[in-house]
Amino acid sequence: MKVLLVVGTRPQVIKLASLTRALTDSGVDFSILHTGQHYDYDMDEVFFKELGLPEPIEDLGVGSGSHGYQTGEMLIKLEKAFERLTPELVAVPGDTNSALAGGLAAVKLKIPVAHIEAGLRCHLPFMAEEINRVLLDHMSRLLFAPTTTAFSNLRNEGLKALATKPGDVMADNIKLFEGMLGRVDLPAKLAGRKYAYVTVHRAETVEDAKNLERVVSLLASIPREFAIEVAFAVHPHTRRRLEETGLIAGLRSDAIKLLKPVSYLTSLKLSKEAAFVMTDSGGLQKEAFLLGTPCVTLRPVTEWTETVRSGWNSVTDLDSQKVGRAVRRYLTSRPRSVNAIGLYGGGSASRRIAESIRAAVT
Repeated sequence: MKVLLVVGTRPQVIKLASLTRALTDSGVDFSILHTGQHYDYDMDEVFFKELGLPEPIEDLGVGSGSHGYQTGEMLIKLEKAFERLTPELVAVPGDTNSALAGGLAAVKLKIPVAHIEAGLRCHLPFMAEEINRVLLDHMSRLLFAPTTTAFSNLRNEGLKALATKPGDVMADNIKLFEGMLGRVDLPAKLAGRKYAYVTVHRAETVEDAKNLERVVSLLASIPREFAIEVAFAVHPHTRRRLEETGLIAGLRSDAIKLLKPVSYLTSLKLSKEAAFVMTDSGGLQKEAFLLGTPCVTLRPVTEWTETVRSGWNSVTDLDSQKVGRAVRRYLTSRPRSVNAIGLYGGGSASRRIAESIRAAVT
């Protein structure tokens, strides 16, 4: 084969939706290799089916574990897979351990790497995703920046010659799937209700019991202070932590709907219909922006700076006063309309990336 796409998590799989279609249209010979970093049906397999993706050529079945264990296991298994499959180029989307391991295993075998979603920086040096994305950018031969800011970051790090700015494949996804959302049903318990759509999954949020307690307190305050409900799609690990700490009891309320992980299209529907989104997810911040829904980001910084500059995203960390001010503002007035898809490449990023990859392997 010419190109091997290495993925392992829900966000990476979602990024393939428009990209695999563009690679097919461009005549690129490609396959998908799955590390098995996410292995729960609700967090992985359902997305392949829903998005019509090709089945992975292999699933390495690495599973969960510490960052070091997980990345090490992936490196061992990926090296053997690459030697067996002999790709001419390895493409990795995002900033997960699967992305880092895919890039590192490839360059050790002198296989060129393409990093999709390159140049993102939040300037938190000990954040796992930040470490992964910086290392990936400095080992890759093709760098596809989703935004002007990301491209500038690459230029400032001396990587301009390897970088292009095709836009963001997630904007392509919105353009591809938004028209289908009218046929997607909200969970029955939310029908006809005004709600905030919430997700929380980052290690720095859920592993620290004090931070998780702050999250529970924030979510419990929303129905009480703003008379709207909370739709909380609970990541499996987040649910385990809530149960282990006993904090899940603070979310037992008729106004807080605890949902299982939802499919991609259901998540888009929940975002589009919500009064606002509250999350620590980078991808959901961006999806909310693209769908015209305000977002409250429970992190101290964001790599998606254009969402903040436009007024559609408020970065509050876990500060209850900042969260309260942001929610109050979004419930009383909408930010100024912005051509969000235009900021991310106009919905043609995948085509541009596919054309660059085709040129690199022919």
